[in-house]
Order: sequence, then structure tokens, then C-alpha cells
Amino acid sequence: MMLMACAMLTGCLAKQEGLEPPKAPGDMIRFTAGRCFGACPAYTMQVSPDGSGLLQPERFTSVPGPTRFTVTRAQYRKLVATLAPYRPAAGTTRKIAQGANCERFATDMPNYVVEWSRPGQPATRLEYQSGCMDARYGRLRVAIASVPKILDVQPMLNPKAVAP
Repeated sequence: MMLMACAMLTGCLAKQEGLEPPKAPGDMIRFTAGRCFGACPAYTMQVSPDGSGLLQPERFTSVPGPTRFTVTRAQYRKLVATLAPYRPAAGTTRKIAQGANCERFATDMPNYVVEWSRPGQPATRLEYQSGCMDARYGRLRVAIASVPKILDVQPMLNPKAVAP
């Protein structure tokens, strides 16, 4: 009986850690902001074309654990349009990193990963080391920085937003 209860609880916990597969057409977008040398927020967000979102904080955020939020159709469309110019070919990974395709590089900056996925299809990934200061990636830096604003989640990412 105890094992059965633990198995059911584990199943519930597993479901809470991610979003359900979308019913609406479109990609599930996963956006990860990695750690930096400092107090940069580190987190992963998932956004569904159905309008559901999930923020999973790692450190330096104002939310203590996984937090669900909603996304309007307009926000979802704006996110897709903002990231579209940087999306690699379907099912592939593109890396922008020091030594590979980046000449001017600042150390200790966060890495970002954007992943587009649909059930039954291979994921498409963009991996960007934000320390890459090459001018050709200027618009990508702006796009990455705009994601929290587009989704209206900045208060969840700002550790100073937590009331004492």
C-alpha cells in the first residue's frame, strides 16, 4: 500500500515538472538562462502554444520553486517571431560559442539555450554563449534579452522583487 502511494506521488511530481503536450498547433519553446560569474538569474522556462508557461528557477530568481504562468496568443506569437531569425534548421543544433564562430568574447557571461519541440519530432536547438560580443550577433543578444519582457515574467526573475 505504501509503495503504491509513493508511486502515485512520484507520478504527480513528475507531471508538475513540465508542461503537458500542447493541443494547439505550434512548438513548445524551452528557454534556459544558465549561470554566470555573479548574480545573474539562472532558470528554465517552457512555453506552450496552448498558453501555459512554467518557470523552473535555479538561482537568483524571486520565485522559490516551479511556477506556472499563462501566455496570451499575442505573447506566444511575438516570442516565435522574435526568435525565428535565429532558429536553426528543423531537428538541428546551432552553437554560437568562443572558438567556434565567435571572435570577441567576454568571459563569465551566461549561456542561453532555446529549444523548439513538437511531439514525435526531433528538437531544434540554439545554444548561445552570451559573452560573444561579435557585432553580427547584436540582434540575437537583443532578442534573447527581450524574452522575459515578452512573456511578462521579469518580476519572477528579479531577486530584489521578493518582499523582505
